[in-house]
Amino acid sequence: MNIAILAAEVAPWSKTGGLGDVCGALPGVLAALGHRVLTVSPRYKEYADADDTGVRTYIHLFGQRHEVRYFVARTPAPEAVAGDAPVGDAPAGIAAPGEVRHVFVDHPSFRRGGIYGDAHGSYGDNLFRFALLSRAGIEAAALVPVFRPAPGTADLAPLGEDVVFHVNDWHTSLVPLYLDAIYRPAGHFRRAGTVLGIHNAGHQGAFAAHQFAGLDVSSRWWPHTDMNGHLNLLKTGVVLADRVVAVSPNYAREICGELGFGLGHLFASRGRELLGIVNGVGEEWNPATDPQIAAPFSAEDLSGKLACKRALQAELGLPARDVPLLALIARLDPQKGVDLLMEILPWLMTQDVQLVILGSGSAALEQQMREMEWNHRDKARGWVGYNEGLAHRMEAGADLFLMPSRFEPCGLNQIYSLRYGTVPVVHATGGLADTVETLDPSRDRGTGWAFRSFSAGAFMDAMGWALLTWWRFPDEWRAMQRRGMTQDWTWTRSARAYERVYAEVLGLRG
Repeated sequence: MNIAILAAEVAPWSKTGGLGDVCGALPGVLAALGHRVLTVSPRYKEYADADDTGVRTYIHLFGQRHEVRYFVARTPAPEAVAGDAPVGDAPAGIAAPGEVRHVFVDHPSFRRGGIYGDAHGSYGDNLFRFALLSRAGIEAAALVPVFRPAPGTADLAPLGEDVVFHVNDWHTSLVPLYLDAIYRPAGHFRRAGTVLGIHNAGHQGAFAAHQFAGLDVSSRWWPHTDMNGHLNLLKTGVVLADRVVAVSPNYAREICGELGFGLGHLFASRGRELLGIVNGVGEEWNPATDPQIAAPFSAEDLSGKLACKRALQAELGLPARDVPLLALIARLDPQKGVDLLMEILPWLMTQDVQLVILGSGSAALEQQMREMEWNHRDKARGWVGYNEGLAHRMEAGADLFLMPSRFEPCGLNQIYSLRYGTVPVVHATGGLADTVETLDPSRDRGTGWAFRSFSAGAFMDAMGWALLTWWRFPDEWRAMQRRGMTQDWTWTRSARAYERVYAEVLGLRG
């Protein structure tokens, strides 16, 4: 299949969170499975590995004609799945099977230093910027020559018009509208399909109604964009895309209600056309090969995990004691439930445990974290900021990972924790409910604890059971660790599910 993944963020070139991670990892695995894959995102700055294609196009928006240029970088298939499709060698500038082409849309409105805004807030022309990305992304599939049209040929050709556009969040939700309003009536992309990925339904791209006129489509399309008298880009994608895919099955159900933030009834109206696929994690989060941790370990040999715990305790100046070591890595804000942890902290600090927190965000929560460390120097540490290496070492060295999020579309840290034998305690919401099963020793099931009610009492109960199990039932603890470590959370699993969705939408249009 021909697949074009359009997004505001594609890691490692641009990233603020999970959107960038998904759009950076999924394309490579799809390519390794034999598909021709293109990503399209803005060129926020000069990327050393991206070359100017020389291709230009002109797009009419907001009463003016705008020139955009296209730059391209390529990445190989990840080694973990490269065996599913031969990669081979390719001459410079030619995409071989298994490679991904990353197209960057160049326009002055993107090159400001920020993705969505700066210290003063969101950019005032974000509607223009992402409408431009949507139009330029569609045209990239038809204009930018990046793939061999056939094996053994030297000339390059564009991805083509028989393509699945996988668009993501509100930033590229205008793609289905532009296909229906501009391209298909002109005889282009008639067999193209669209899949809208929902990473966070709370961000919808809402703008004043009068700005609709700048989108360069007929007024008859206004009802598809109108949400309570405002222009709503996410709504546009929800009603016009061929399929809508949330980043976990439970989150797909949740957005049909309160977590749809006003769009719940529209998500629900999609019925079976709304699905959920849990994100995967890459091989950089593998304790058997992770170069950033003190010792390797695996489900078959957990001995290195104790070495990682001792190294983490030494690094943070904690006593080298055999007590449960708890970790939390999160943005410090109410969505992540860090305030709930602070609510139970007085009780938690009466237990024989050690606690390590890594994150930044709310000034009040950062101050509470500092006070926690000051008041409990023998058992608590708080690192304000973010440190990738420390995050790996915390996942490897901790016994328990805490993730009491109010809502969490998918979540990745709980999956990292499962892979590292660090038992998660989570609030049963979104992807956390899909990935963490509460321990049931009578049936040899469970990989952690997922508490249902978002309350201090429910969190304390779950923590109590976790600490009791660690202290009194070490064999059950080891079995629980191994169950989590042997589950398949690879991107290959996720990519296979997306393959089925893409095939469905191409069948609709074929």
